[in-house]
Amino acid sequence: MATRPWHALHSDEALDHLEVDRDTGLTSEEAGRRLAEQGPNELGRDEPRTNLDIVLSQFKSPLIYILLVAFVVTLLIDEYTDAAVIAAVLVINAIIGFIQERKADRSVHALMQMAAPRSEVVRDGREQEIDAIELVPGDLVLLTSGTRVPADLRLVRTTALEVDESLLTGESKPARKSADPVAEDALAADRSSMAFMGSAVTSGRARGVVVATALDTQLGTIAESIRAEEKPETPLQQRMRRFANIIAVAVLGSTLVAFLLGLALGEPVDEMFLTAVALAVAVVPEGLPVAFTVAMALGVRRMAQRNAIIRSLPAVETLGSTDTIGSDKTGTLTANRMTLVRAWTPEGWSSFRDDGDGQDAVVDAAAHLAEHPSGALASTVRTAVLTSEAELVVEGGEVVDHRGDPTEVALLAAAWSVGRDPHELTREVTVLAHVPFESDLRYSFVVVDEGAVVLRLKGAPERVLELCDHIHGPDGPAPLDHEAVHAVAEEMAADGLRVLALAQLHLDEELAARIDEHTPPVPERLVLTGLVGMQDPPREGVRDAIARARHAGIRVLMITGDHAVTASAIADQLGISERPETLTGAEVEGMSDEALQDAVLEVDVFARVAPEHKLRVVRALRSHEQVVAVTGDGVNDGPALKAADIGVAMGRDGTDVAREASDMVLTDDNFVSIANAVEEGRVVFENVRKVTYFLLSTGAAAIVAIITSIAAGLPLPYVPAALLWLNVVTNGLQDVALAFEKGEPDVLDRPPRRRQDPIVNAVLWERTVLTGVTMAIGSLWVFTWAIDAGLSLDQQRGAALTTLVVAMAAHVYNARSERRSIVMTHVRGNPFLLASTVIALTIHNAASYWAPTQAVLQIAPVTGDGWWRIAVVTVAVVVVSEAHKAVRSRR
Repeated sequence: MATRPWHALHSDEALDHLEVDRDTGLTSEEAGRRLAEQGPNELGRDEPRTNLDIVLSQFKSPLIYILLVAFVVTLLIDEYTDAAVIAAVLVINAIIGFIQERKADRSVHALMQMAAPRSEVVRDGREQEIDAIELVPGDLVLLTSGTRVPADLRLVRTTALEVDESLLTGESKPARKSADPVAEDALAADRSSMAFMGSAVTSGRARGVVVATALDTQLGTIAESIRAEEKPETPLQQRMRRFANIIAVAVLGSTLVAFLLGLALGEPVDEMFLTAVALAVAVVPEGLPVAFTVAMALGVRRMAQRNAIIRSLPAVETLGSTDTIGSDKTGTLTANRMTLVRAWTPEGWSSFRDDGDGQDAVVDAAAHLAEHPSGALASTVRTAVLTSEAELVVEGGEVVDHRGDPTEVALLAAAWSVGRDPHELTREVTVLAHVPFESDLRYSFVVVDEGAVVLRLKGAPERVLELCDHIHGPDGPAPLDHEAVHAVAEEMAADGLRVLALAQLHLDEELAARIDEHTPPVPERLVLTGLVGMQDPPREGVRDAIARARHAGIRVLMITGDHAVTASAIADQLGISERPETLTGAEVEGMSDEALQDAVLEVDVFARVAPEHKLRVVRALRSHEQVVAVTGDGVNDGPALKAADIGVAMGRDGTDVAREASDMVLTDDNFVSIANAVEEGRVVFENVRKVTYFLLSTGAAAIVAIITSIAAGLPLPYVPAALLWLNVVTNGLQDVALAFEKGEPDVLDRPPRRRQDPIVNAVLWERTVLTGVTMAIGSLWVFTWAIDAGLSLDQQRGAALTTLVVAMAAHVYNARSERRSIVMTHVRGNPFLLASTVIALTIHNAASYWAPTQAVLQIAPVTGDGWWRIAVVTVAVVVVSEAHKAVRSRR
């Protein structure tokens, strides 16, 4: 039944197919039978994630898998202290991630909320109210202004019906509906004979027959699409997986080399096994998961302060990797509020807001009215108000709310903005007759007594011009040049404006005397007063935000359900596209996947698209290995939001469907916040990269030192517990503090990272080797000095470990910037890092003197002669890092 082209059938034919009478509806018995056969009219629901699901998700990381293996191994060899430390790392990481994701994970059953709870139907020959869940195909549903459509309906009778379908189609203005069939191949947005589940009636009334319920509706199709779409792996997750593979290879390689080398040199098997464990502990950066989680959680907090709520931690960094943003138009780039932009009258152009229209000789409407209080513009504004059935709610001299058709609300708001109070204008006149807008008339008018009896009319320009033969002039009506006015109307429409024409006619006393509500006059030989142009205007600051995004190397596309002309005009105003080409949903429909993949690289505006088209565009972009962010606020955006690398939903005016399918929610519904979030995402990745580099330097130093000591026949310079102490406690404090870095000054001046870019790039791998080798040589230098000085083994190991601790305390400041010198990064720029460094050195020094930690770490305090050697090593590490930065910057 759901596959039948109901929109193309005559209403009588649709009723015949459904075996229902247009006047009496279904019987209760037949409705019950169909309900049992078809099932309830509900969309179902996705169960929310349980606390256990959220906790387990914190362990789904390759790096965590390596730590879990290390935990098991340390238990098997009875190294319970090491096992306890690793377990603590795992627990801390899980707690931080759980708290953040649980806080952001608000499982609102959005699709259920979109359904109307009660519906007016005709059953058993009488009108009655039932639960919307009980609707069945064949039910006759009554629609009135303000009601939400409870199922997909084929309209059989309408009266001035307009329906807001923006949440489904993306079109900003209400869709006019009628019972007339449309072409079978019409897109959903063009099916004027249908009313779709989840849309809202803005004006008029209608009777429609239910043709689809539950998952067979347009809304249900979108719901199924959202459920079926798999969420792609984030770029950070991909990088983490590749990085974990590198770590795993390094663990296996270094332990195998050390084990075989020791055996070849005649070392005992059990001692070499302990050495291999020490190496494995050294290579695995145990502190990294916690530092990663903290960095992302801090990014979440900073984004929340800038009106962006992240729903899952890995998504924090994704915006920083984004190179393409596909944005919805209505409610995202624009205000989702019709606004009168400018008017044309015989007196010239008048602007009602600064829209950058580029017109010459445009004057401010308020100033024009003050200068010409009885001119054509004044008459135009008066007609706009008196022919409108909408209402502004004013409190304390401010407009606080509105009711009625969005177009008429825009007319009243424009009048208010130029000092013409709609309430006062209405009170000054007596309405003698009123003819509301009808789709076949294409105009509405009133006849009012305002001292003289005047007919005031507004409507579609081509229709109104047919009724006019004069135009308002400074000395009275003048002959109308139809072609010239048509050209003006077309010019306004080409700018993406919705154009209305306004006209008037002073009636003679004889005709005025015969007028009443039941015998309105036939409008003819009217006097045109002007044209007004309206649009859903761009949000404030969006143009600058798009410019910032483009400067950061990010391409912004518009993907909307609105008309091509409107979309192109808004795109031009916002600076989205320098190319005139626009692809429509119908054109996307006819394209192969390969052709669309080529087109998405050239086209910046996609208009009149259905949800399936938007989904195809997203997939085509991702086929080029682009990291794609998609913004949207409507139900129609749900599938694309879920398919994108990061879905960005609107929090204030968006739908719960969009929010639940998204990774990020903008609390202010402002595209401007996306540019801020991109910056924060890049800062998060930079901090993750800094933390990783810092900890890898420790691992590199330990690997080189241990393997060199084996080859040289020296004792093991660090036991596994000491390396865990270094990774988790001393370095762990500082790598967490690195997550508080504010980011490089030029973070938005660089292009986005490619999806295949690693966490640690080639430059940092070079620096890791250089600084790691420097620290290893320095640590072994101090270690062999302690051996030659005849110090105890614990003192020797204490000297070697302390060398690494102090050197890393200085090296953390090297890690604050990949490019800038250490002298350019002010110490006070990150007070957390300064505090953590002091605390780490203090704790380590105390541990050197406290018996329990001495026993666990197998260390003793450094003697006086050892400290100046440690200082030399520390300076050497800084010098090597600075030299590498200088060389790479010149290259």
